[in-house]
Amino acid sequence: MDWNDQKSIALSRLGVALLALLLLALDIGGYWLAGWALRISEVLGEGLKDGLLLLASLYLCSVPAWLLIFSLWRLLKNLGLELIFTAENVSLLRRISWYCVAMGLVCLLSALYYLPFMLPAIAAAFMALIVRIVKNCFEQAVLMKDELDYTV
Repeated sequence: MDWNDQKSIALSRLGVALLALLLLALDIGGYWLAGWALRISEVLGEGLKDGLLLLASLYLCSVPAWLLIFSLWRLLKNLGLELIFTAENVSLLRRISWYCVAMGLVCLLSALYYLPFMLPAIAAAFMALIVRIVKNCFEQAVLMKDELDYTV
């Protein structure tokens, strides 16, 4: 199989589309998922008691998650058009990192009533850090590219 950049971008788009479908399913089935989580928590004897808090956490995370998915889609579109080191991509990466921070904060606050939310809070913070570092690399590359474009 001949693997190239366009196939890699197509695979990434497929991954983003699958994540969007999963998020849509979560948004639609959030009520039933919360009920299921409450029943499991009851069987395990854990501290989850309020399904409304769980639903609030899920739907509060859903907003930045949708924004993140749309930003990833636009970033992949730009990469497919070979628009790599652009100010728009830097802006998209910046927004993606802030969406990760937002989800991490919601999960961190949710850990106050249910400690297992600490795991996705840490994961979201870690992803925000990685995306922020990639954004900084892109930003420096844009500056270097602009400088080279103005050099005769």
